[in-house]
Amino acid sequence: MRRSSTLRLALLTVFVAASGCHKGAKQTADPKISFTQVPESNPGDQDEQDVIEGTVLGARPGQRIVVYAKSGDLWWLQPSLTAPFTAVSSNRTWGNETHLGTEYAALLVDPSYHPAACFRRMPDPGGPVSAVAVTRGQQKSSSFFTSFGGLTWRVRWVPSDRGGTVNPYNPENVYVDQTGALHLQIIKRDQRWTCSEVNLTRSLGYGTYAFTVEDTSKLEPAVVFGIFMWDYATVQGDTHEFDIEISHWANPDSQNAQFGLQPNYAATNLSRFTAPPGKLKHSIVWEPGSLTMMTSRLTPGEPMIAKHTFTSEVPAPRSESIRMVLYVYWNGKGTPAGLRQPAEVVVDRFQFLP
Repeated sequence: MRRSSTLRLALLTVFVAASGCHKGAKQTADPKISFTQVPESNPGDQDEQDVIEGTVLGARPGQRIVVYAKSGDLWWLQPSLTAPFTAVSSNRTWGNETHLGTEYAALLVDPSYHPAACFRRMPDPGGPVSAVAVTRGQQKSSSFFTSFGGLTWRVRWVPSDRGGTVNPYNPENVYVDQTGALHLQIIKRDQRWTCSEVNLTRSLGYGTYAFTVEDTSKLEPAVVFGIFMWDYATVQGDTHEFDIEISHWANPDSQNAQFGLQPNYAATNLSRFTAPPGKLKHSIVWEPGSLTMMTSRLTPGEPMIAKHTFTSEVPAPRSESIRMVLYVYWNGKGTPAGLRQPAEVVVDRFQFLP
C-alpha cells in the first residue's frame, strides 16, 4: 500500500508540473510598441508634418495603431480626424505622417476603439487599448528636407516598390540651385540606379497646383517623372492618388505623358497625350467633385497641349500632400527596361493658389 501511495503521489506531481508547463506555454507577453523613427520636437508650426514609424510585438489580428502628437498641454489625434488609424503590416511595422509636436504617442487598439480627438493625458492600457508608448521628439529629425518655392519638402531616402521592382532613393540626388530651381536626378551608385522623390510637408487641400518644368522630351523610355498627390494615411488602400506622369513606360513608340486618377486601370480614369519638347507648365485644379489637369506652354496665346477633367471618384482633402518623383520603370517580368545614362528633371517653379 505504501508503494502504491508513493507511486500515485509521484504521478500527481508529474501531472501538476506538466500542466503548469502547458499553461505557461499558452501565456503570451503583453504587446509592446517601439519607435524606429520619431520627428523633431517642435512646439511651433503645427501645420508641418513628418514621418513617424515603429514596430509592434504581440498585436492581435485586426488591431491598429493610433498616433497622437502633443502640443501645449494637449495630445492631438494624428494625422487627422478623418484618418485616425495606422495599419500594422504583416512584418509588424507601422508608419504614418504626423503634425509636429513636443512628444509623440502610439496606442495599440482593438477594431472597436473610437479615438478621441484629444487627451489631456494618455490613457492607460486596458479594455480596447492593449498597449501605449510615449516618446519625446528628437532634437533633429532623421528625415531629409529641402526648401523649394518658399515651402519645405521632405526628401525620400527609403526604397519603394514603385515601377515594378524595389527602387532605391538617395537624398543626394535632390538639390536646389542658386536660381531656386529644384533638381531631381537618377544617378548610379554602387552599381544601382538611385532615384529621387520629394513631398510637401503640409497638406494644402483644394486649389491650383502649378509646376514649371524644363524640357523632359529627352528622358529615356524607362524614366518616369511624376507629379502626384498621395495620402500617407491610407484607409483600406485608398491613397487619394492622382498623377501627371511623363514617361514612355519603356515603349519608345508610345505617347510620353498621361493624366491619371487612381485606380487608373479604369478607362475613364486615364488620359494619355504627347508632351512636346521645351519648357512646360503642368497644372492641377482640385475642386469639390472636380479634378482638372492641364499641360501648356509658357508663351501667351499658345494653344493648350492637353487638358482633362475628372468628375467621378474625385477625393476630398484629408491629409494628402503633393509630391514629385523621378524613378526607373521596370517591365512586368521584373527585368530592367533599360537605362543607359543618368537622368535629370529641373523644376523651375512651384506655385499654389487656394
